[in-house]
Amino acid sequence: MSPVGERDERTRRRRSTTRVSARARRLRRAGRGPGRTLRGADARTYHRPAQQQLRRFRQGSTLAVALVALLLLLWGAPLDGQGQAAAPAADPIAEVVPDPAAAVDEATGTIRDLAYSFYAFLPRFALVLVLLAGATIAARVVIAILRRTLREWERVEAVGALARLVLFTLAVVASLSVLAGDVRAVVGSVGLLGLAASWALQTPIESFTGWLLNSFRGYYRVGDRISVGDVFGDVYRIDILTTTVWEAGGPGKPVTAAQPTGVLITFPNWEVLRSNVINYSRDFPYVWDEVAIGVANESDLRYTARVLEDVARGVLGPEMAAAAERYQALLQRERLAFEVDEIPRVYFTLADSWTTCTIRYLVPVRTRRRWASALILAVIEAIARPDHRLRIIAVYPRTEVLLHERWPQPDTAAPPKPTDQP
Repeated sequence: MSPVGERDERTRRRRSTTRVSARARRLRRAGRGPGRTLRGADARTYHRPAQQQLRRFRQGSTLAVALVALLLLLWGAPLDGQGQAAAPAADPIAEVVPDPAAAVDEATGTIRDLAYSFYAFLPRFALVLVLLAGATIAARVVIAILRRTLREWERVEAVGALARLVLFTLAVVASLSVLAGDVRAVVGSVGLLGLAASWALQTPIESFTGWLLNSFRGYYRVGDRISVGDVFGDVYRIDILTTTVWEAGGPGKPVTAAQPTGVLITFPNWEVLRSNVINYSRDFPYVWDEVAIGVANESDLRYTARVLEDVARGVLGPEMAAAAERYQALLQRERLAFEVDEIPRVYFTLADSWTTCTIRYLVPVRTRRRWASALILAVIEAIARPDHRLRIIAVYPRTEVLLHERWPQPDTAAPPKPTDQP
């Protein structure tokens, strides 16, 4: 190159470097060049979306790996590297103009390979069916043995369900191992699938946990009268996920008293974990009940109390005495030093213009209304007897209204002024 050409080339390079430097300085002033870093709010603004995109990418990658591992576990066939020869170089002309006969042969070979792979898996499928059938038979045998040997044990059904669950879990793991041929791959896939299933089946898992807890703790059994949340009634059936009860009456229901309505209510067992479980008949199938009678304040209250206690004792009879004795034994067994009344007692409460006499007694939980009706009828008949009429005066809520033709006027005459003279 001539000296003039070299000088022109150096001048051209110098001008290009000057333009690049000027452009870099402009970008640096605008905050977009490499010489300026993001700080403060700008850095957080770009950092958070990047973290979210990275997190989504990781989740998607994990899901894709799990699905691919499951597909390879079930349908992947091991590759045989022996006897394989290097594939010949592809002919450019053959790639451009494919041979129909070769295409048919290739499709036929693919179908043949799939059929051979399926035939190779048939013994494994047969072994899987044998494992599942053996687990079913073993579960039935174990449950039959448990029911025969532990017939009186209340938790035999729960133990049988756990044994069935363990046997089927082992059978499923063994079946997957047979299909995959690698226990480590099975363990990894089962872990991923278990994590997804625990998130998707959260409510059934909670119901199963509530059933196990009720089976081993004995919160209620079939035939107990319970109250769980808004459900009140007698237990009819206890399943693994649900409990069914015969509804009993209450406020806002067709039957207002605690009597069966003929309606079946089914609620999930996770209510055991989230609500209060009230059992009226598990250890002691009796409840305390009360009947209130109003009498006038002019009545002989001591005499009234004796009469009402005698009437209640005559109605209830030995029923309350046996229940009180059983209650006392239960308290002593739990080391609770409480006194239990063996006969009905009467308590007084002051009202607006009368006295309320409350009879407290102990009766079976399912016949409470019948005993209350019999006691009310006997008390009313006793109060109406002539020998009690003057000493026990029945009274009801009442309102007194006074009518005057003319309201009395106050005396407007001024009183005499006192004098200082004696």
